[in-house]
Amino acid sequence: MKRFRMVVLLLTILSLAIAGCSSEPAAESGTNGTGEAGATGEATTPPADSPYAEKLDLKLFLGALPGADSNLPPGDKDFVKQAIEENFNVSLNVEYMPMGADRTSKLNMLLASGDTPDLFVSLGSDAQKYVADGIVANVQDLVTPEKTPNYFGWIKEEEVERFQVAEGVQRLPLPFSREIFRSYYIRQDWLNNLGLEVPTTYDEMIEVMRQFTHSDPDQNGRNDTYGYTTIGNGNSIPLDFPAYIKHGLVGPTMIENNKFVDVQSDLRVEGVLDDVKAMLDEGLVDPDWFLAKGSQAIDKAAQGRAGIIMSAERGFAFDSNPASIQNKSKAVNPNADWVPFHPFAETGVWTANLTDQAILFSQAAYDKTPEKIERAAAILDWLCSEEGFLLTHYGVEGRDYTRDGNTITLNPEAYQKNIIEQGNFLAIWGSVVPLEPAVLELEVNDPLMTERDQAIVDTIKSYTILPSIGRNVSPPQGFNIGDFRSKMREFQVKIVFDEPDASNWPTYREELMTEYRGQEMLDVYEEQIRAVGLLN
Repeated sequence: MKRFRMVVLLLTILSLAIAGCSSEPAAESGTNGTGEAGATGEATTPPADSPYAEKLDLKLFLGALPGADSNLPPGDKDFVKQAIEENFNVSLNVEYMPMGADRTSKLNMLLASGDTPDLFVSLGSDAQKYVADGIVANVQDLVTPEKTPNYFGWIKEEEVERFQVAEGVQRLPLPFSREIFRSYYIRQDWLNNLGLEVPTTYDEMIEVMRQFTHSDPDQNGRNDTYGYTTIGNGNSIPLDFPAYIKHGLVGPTMIENNKFVDVQSDLRVEGVLDDVKAMLDEGLVDPDWFLAKGSQAIDKAAQGRAGIIMSAERGFAFDSNPASIQNKSKAVNPNADWVPFHPFAETGVWTANLTDQAILFSQAAYDKTPEKIERAAAILDWLCSEEGFLLTHYGVEGRDYTRDGNTITLNPEAYQKNIIEQGNFLAIWGSVVPLEPAVLELEVNDPLMTERDQAIVDTIKSYTILPSIGRNVSPPQGFNIGDFRSKMREFQVKIVFDEPDASNWPTYREELMTEYRGQEMLDVYEEQIRAVGLLN
């Protein structure tokens, strides 16, 4: 036993000596299942003129662009993290997950355990509860046009004001895209194989789904394709189903006949659910859609299992986007060709955007170390600046792109090597500010942008977009929008999977309007919209 202990002691001393002589820095801890990346612990020296003398540890919980399969790389390969740490004299601990039920559950676990991130992103509806629970700091003195001018280059002051659910400024709107690229995409090569045209109406779309399901569109001799796929997250009938617009329900909310309309709980959802049931009964939808989460529906479509899918991402089917469904599909079938279309292109495919995500700061951190929240607000403003935008979307100047005045010319080979092959990590950092260089008066020249890519942009930009309701609305005090939506989704799922038709929807809706205070919610929403002159 004494000899064993001596051997262990000698090995320990030897290992420490080797580590101390190594010229390589210690490796950064890897990411866990949620994308958490530990800091290297190495000291960084802030610039000479930096106001940040004291080094701080900051924890961020960011989103990620959907379908990007992103991970933060270790060490100095994450040049965004490195730049933030050096510029702001911080050590970052970054977690990230795409928006969805799993992310909300993970965030709720962190908050319940008291491990609240210093800065985090959530759905706007979830943020209301966090504000009510006292988890979120009031940053009205930190996030102002004077202190954070870059942030207010993306978000208007009145949009911040209209996004609040209490006195002060707790719930900041996440910068959002003003452009809308919401479209259905369809396999043109499958249409060609079957001698079909791109559908232009709802009925034509359903007929194409039938042919894609039953007529072997990929000509592999197997009955293994479906007309459509989407994501149900195991709990919902998503707005991606075309039946919503067929029944006059466009976008998440509407103004119709001088009245506010909550699309998902409207009486007309009865017709929507009947049409969805009809699609499912015919077997036109990939049977895994309901439990699908994240990028699983995109993966299914890329594998050749479904011929129609919805996306709101600009480069969803671009040749020039290495992570696009087009390139993923061509890796499986070189003839794959996804093209955009919409059966309601002329009458209205969506409503103008309002942000549905919030940036929040920790009240606990603000109480204990207010400098942390001040530093986090400064980092947010930097991410919204031209410097931050370029670094988080295009990479390092002179390597991943070049600049001539306001024209940015991308270097696709360098981007592939330094960003895509390192985990496509700019899809995480770039989730804070939308890819809209025109906001900063920048023009982008992408050598890989093909005529086909431009045709996709032109097609989608030709779609009709209806006006938004004009402001974000907040439920009544004490109203739990999460409980309301959960019960609403429960009723809808029950109808779709357990009942012969949707005739019970009016009864279920009445319960939502009374026992779950839905009518009170609608009245308050309408009152808020009317108060700012958006209704007569």
